[in-house]
Amino acid sequence: MTVYTESEKETEALGRRLALYARPGMVIALYGDLGAGKTALVRGLASGMGLEARVTSPTFTIVNEYLGDTPLFHFDMYRLGGSGELFDIGWEDYLKRGGVIAVEWSENVEDAFDKDTVAVKIRNLGESRREFTIENLPDFGGGAN
Repeated sequence: MTVYTESEKETEALGRRLALYARPGMVIALYGDLGAGKTALVRGLASGMGLEARVTSPTFTIVNEYLGDTPLFHFDMYRLGGSGELFDIGWEDYLKRGGVIAVEWSENVEDAFDKDTVAVKIRNLGESRREFTIENLPDFGGGAN
């Protein structure tokens, strides 16, 4: 499914809608260039999951944890050299904890994902317009609002 947003607010709304489908153990792999809207989408996802947290990109910490009934683990793989480093920081432990895992810069660790991983590919179409292609989430109804 492909969805278009026209603003950061709409991107966050798309994340809130995605939260309706989020389940414990779900991995959401985010793909997109710098400034594409990955963190804005995760901010909406956290909001939609009922998590009251200031969501920021975990570029330097690798992972931010937002705790609630179902926790959200927000990874940023920009600085990792591959999936070997991901396993070194406890990837499997996070999978076992039963939260939703959102992964920025997924292309750097793609071989760590299983067949059930939801892929969200983001294209910057200029200004604040974005194209989101959501794969492996067949019941997702799309829409930014």
